[in-house]
Amino acid sequence: MLLRHAKTERAEAGQRDRDRKLMKRGRNDAPVIGAYMAHHSFVPDLTRVSPAARAQETWALVAPCFAEAPRTVTDDRIYNANISQLVEVITETKSAKALLLVGHNPSFHELAVQLIASGDVNLREQLNEGLPTSGFVVIDLPIDSWSQLHPRAGRLERFVTPRLLAEATE
Repeated sequence: MLLRHAKTERAEAGQRDRDRKLMKRGRNDAPVIGAYMAHHSFVPDLTRVSPAARAQETWALVAPCFAEAPRTVTDDRIYNANISQLVEVITETKSAKALLLVGHNPSFHELAVQLIASGDVNLREQLNEGLPTSGFVVIDLPIDSWSQLHPRAGRLERFVTPRLLAEATE
């Protein structure tokens, strides 16, 4: 599972990118995605979160949506990672069947597109257009170990965003 951080404030002069915090919309959107995850039983055994403030804050708003908080690790490699670095983070995972990464574009979008070979055509087309803030992607991977991860291994199970969820209830 991949979760892009929620909507973030623009950097102020002199502010480090990794210190940017969520704006009001982001603070509202993150729990919506968390509630969706919990309601549909997309509960990670392990969550690896970027050290960036916006990713940490997103996860802090999502995690309470679960009956029990999933095991969480801050992983410095996720911040500014490219696809191969994210694949390394995933393939090194040992003790989790359901893994969630919380981080950033463009690498999260690129990774999702690279891993998916099948699934709902409409959702795949929407995901191909981009992974917006608070975008949540579930990829089913028919592998026995994370070390077996390879391109086009997965099936897109879900792709949701706060906007898509709002449109579905209109």
